[in-house]
Amino acid sequence: MSEHAARTLPPSDAAIAEAVSLLEHGKLVALPTETVYGLAGDATADRAVAAIFAAKDRPQFNPLIAHYTGAEAARRDVTLDERAMELGRRFWPGPLTLVLPRRADCRVSLLASAGLDSQAVRVPRHEVAQRLLAAFGRPLVAPSANRSGRVSPTQAQHVAEELGDRVALILDGGPCAIGIESTVVALLGREPLLLRPGAVTEEEIEAVIGPLDHAGEDGRPRGPGMLASHYAPDLPLRLDATELRAGEALLAFGPRPLAGAVLSMNLSAAGDLDEAAAQLFAALRRLDRDGRGQGLIGIAVMPVPERGLGRAINDRLRRAAAPRPDA
Repeated sequence: MSEHAARTLPPSDAAIAEAVSLLEHGKLVALPTETVYGLAGDATADRAVAAIFAAKDRPQFNPLIAHYTGAEAARRDVTLDERAMELGRRFWPGPLTLVLPRRADCRVSLLASAGLDSQAVRVPRHEVAQRLLAAFGRPLVAPSANRSGRVSPTQAQHVAEELGDRVALILDGGPCAIGIESTVVALLGREPLLLRPGAVTEEEIEAVIGPLDHAGEDGRPRGPGMLASHYAPDLPLRLDATELRAGEALLAFGPRPLAGAVLSMNLSAAGDLDEAAAQLFAALRRLDRDGRGQGLIGIAVMPVPERGLGRAINDRLRRAAAPRPDA
């Protein structure tokens, strides 16, 4: 945990007004969304965007998402073609991010685009995020409110533990309803690209705009959350575990968890993928913290079906299990 925790307030009108004032002065505010908690800063201010990279210890080649109150507000900064408009009508506000061409007069800091001629944009559904965006009057960049590569926060307490006084204020909107980041789709050419699976499934998107291509790992992220190692706890993860080894905690899924675990959490005893997604990051955090406290050496992860929201869950688990850049 960081040495000094940020102030945490319920999202009253007074707290929203204070958050706006802090943002206008280049400070960072953590806010709830339906996906995970975001670390918000003024998207139009280079220094605020730079402060987000610094607070997260985030590589500056990993782009940030700009958040808006609606599609019309986003049109001020990016070009929405007919595919983007159709997806916006279907899934905004909601957990879908679109990577779109930047307009020549785009207000969003070029730092947020990581040197690319595109910008990731989203319209969050969470009422607190919408209130803050409306009161601030400009887009906010708001990557997950954790240190880069670490487990994403789904509760205000997670933000305080991760970032401490690196954030000026935390708006506590309770646990995130979805608990896994937004789906990211790039609409920069003829073929739409799925950059990151998420809460809006591939099938749902293809029902609106047709088949999606899939981005390859070429070493340079074209959208948020594309680093090979990401969402990582300190304890190493062993995926698709069918037996438990000595010294391992257990991340279970389904009605028949592996026997013999001294420390375990079940993403969903009923095998429900929506419940599993909502529990994922909080479960990883708890197993990591308690497992280290008990002297365990790793986390065994039971298989999760590779369908629907399971694809997004497995994407996060694979990134959490990937070799660390400094390993």
